[in-house]
Amino acid sequence: MLTTYGCMIARDAHQQIQRERDRRAFAEHGRYWHSSIGLADLKDVIGIGRALASKVLNEYIADYPAHLFYDKSARTYVMGDDFEDHYLSIDPPEYLAELAAIARRSAVPNSEWIVDLPDILTLAIPARGLPAMAVRNVLMACAQRRSLTIVYQSMSSTRPLTREIALHGIAHDGFRWHTLAYCCKDHVFQDFVLSRILDSELAEMAEIDPGLDTDWVETITLQISAHPALSEDQKRIVELDYGMKDGTAEVAVRKCLLFYNLRRLGLDTSCDTRAPQDQQIVLVNRSEVRAALGRKPA
Repeated sequence: MLTTYGCMIARDAHQQIQRERDRRAFAEHGRYWHSSIGLADLKDVIGIGRALASKVLNEYIADYPAHLFYDKSARTYVMGDDFEDHYLSIDPPEYLAELAAIARRSAVPNSEWIVDLPDILTLAIPARGLPAMAVRNVLMACAQRRSLTIVYQSMSSTRPLTREIALHGIAHDGFRWHTLAYCCKDHVFQDFVLSRILDSELAEMAEIDPGLDTDWVETITLQISAHPALSEDQKRIVELDYGMKDGTAEVAVRKCLLFYNLRRLGLDTSCDTRAPQDQQIVLVNRSEVRAALGRKPA
């Protein structure tokens, strides 16, 4: 059994390894996304001295020759022809999502690594009203497997109704937050929009098995392709836009979010309702998807 002292040594060793990995990850980030990295960058962002910064970069070069080299004329380290990421995942959609989050002033891990932030615009979406107590109770009910008594205003009723629901998860449809739950009033699994919960109170332990919510458990695959009425060149660019292979792309979605995924992709209506240049993609397995289309928010 490790002693307290031994645990401290092991923890310190792990932290040291993590610091070294973080320094190398930052070096890869700088040379890939910003084309070069200098000792000053490591000093300013990572907070290490010049000697240690030089040691980090030179050891990296020793481990991965031709991935990074020192450009004497520019007096900086630049990316080599054989670059591969070893400590940092090069994921363009994820990186752009981080830039957008920073533009919205959201907290992003390692945001200080981004030294050349471009001007970024994002869609102006109205803020959704989310009562703090309702969100708290929903999260606690999910974590503790408890029921929740709510006063809820649905779009199918002219006035708020009191319900008892057994929650098992939450979901975001791109605009709104929902909770997935068994409704003891209607005796079915439904999803409830958090902003429509007018009042809530934690209740007894829930006895409903979340695995019975088949729409939550099961997935369905959307098969999409470029709109057939587009020109061949237009089809090729749409295929690139959506990462299609052999003219199609597959998107696996939970059945409980199927309605929202279709709406987000513009596939919730016939492809003939808009011009091909606006619609751009069509649903190949439309009959299968329509048959599986499940619930909408209560």
